[in-house]
Amino acid sequence: MNVTEVTDLSSEGVRVYSHLTEAQLRNRLEPSKGIFIAESPKVINVALNEGLEPVSMLMDRRHIDGSAREVIDRCDKYDIPLYTAESDILEQLAGFRLTRGVLCAMRRPAPKSISDTVTGAHRIAVLENIADSTNIGAIFRSAAALGTDAVLLTPDCCDPLNRRAVRVSMGTVFQIPWAYFEKDEEWTKTLSGLGFATAAMALSDDSVSIDDPRLKGEDRLAIVLGTEGDGLCKETIARCDYTVKIPMLHGVDSLNVAAAGALAFWELRMRR
Repeated sequence: MNVTEVTDLSSEGVRVYSHLTEAQLRNRLEPSKGIFIAESPKVINVALNEGLEPVSMLMDRRHIDGSAREVIDRCDKYDIPLYTAESDILEQLAGFRLTRGVLCAMRRPAPKSISDTVTGAHRIAVLENIADSTNIGAIFRSAAALGTDAVLLTPDCCDPLNRRAVRVSMGTVFQIPWAYFEKDEEWTKTLSGLGFATAAMALSDDSVSIDDPRLKGEDRLAIVLGTEGDGLCKETIARCDYTVKIPMLHGVDSLNVAAAGALAFWELRMRR
C-alpha cells in the first residue's frame, strides 16, 4: 500500500476528507461515483464485512502498526492510497480529536428498491423527514439490535451514510437494508400493496397503546417515526392503519425520536 505523509488539509489526496460537502460526497447526479467516510477500525471492518469497497485511508501515523493494522491489511488487496498525518491535522479535519485516528473513504453501495429492501421483512421502520444525523445513526443501531428487518426513509431524511450517522450507528447502517421512497410517492399505499400495516407513532384521541395485542398480531408491520420537534405530518397519521402511543408518566408527552424508536422496536418485535 502506498503511504503518503500529508502536512495540511489542502493536499490533493485528502480533499475527499476535508473539502467535499456531504452532498458532494453523495453525488446525487451520479450515485455510482458517490463516496462516504467511515471512522474507526471497528466501523471500517463492518463495512468491509458487508462487501463495501475502500477508496483511500487517512490516519494518525501512530496507528499504522497499532489499532489500524487489521484494516490496513484487509485493504491492501485494493491497492488504495494510505495518507498519514499528525493528530493535530486530523483534529482540524474532524473538529474533535479522533480517538481511533482512522478514516476510510468508501464507495457508496448501489441504491436499492423498496420492494427488494423489504423482501422477507416482518418489522420495518419508516422515517419521515428526520434531519438529525445523530438520530438517524441511533435509530439504525436500535433497529439492528432489536430485530427490525429494514429501514425506509422519505426523501427529506438525513442520509444514513452521513459521516456522523455512520459513526453513531457503529456501522449498523451497513447491516440493515434501507432505501428511500421516491419524491411525492404515496408511500403508505406502497407499503399497503406490499402487505404491511402501518403504525404511526403519535399522540391523538384515537391512539392505541404500544402494547395493544392487535399490533403484535400483525404479520408485517411498519413502525412510522416522524421528524424532530413536529413529529409526523397530519396527513401521514391519517393514512396509517394505527396511531400508537407510548404510555408515559409525570406529564411527559413525547420522547426523542431515537428513544421512541428503540422502545417501539423492542415492544413490537417479532417473537422469533
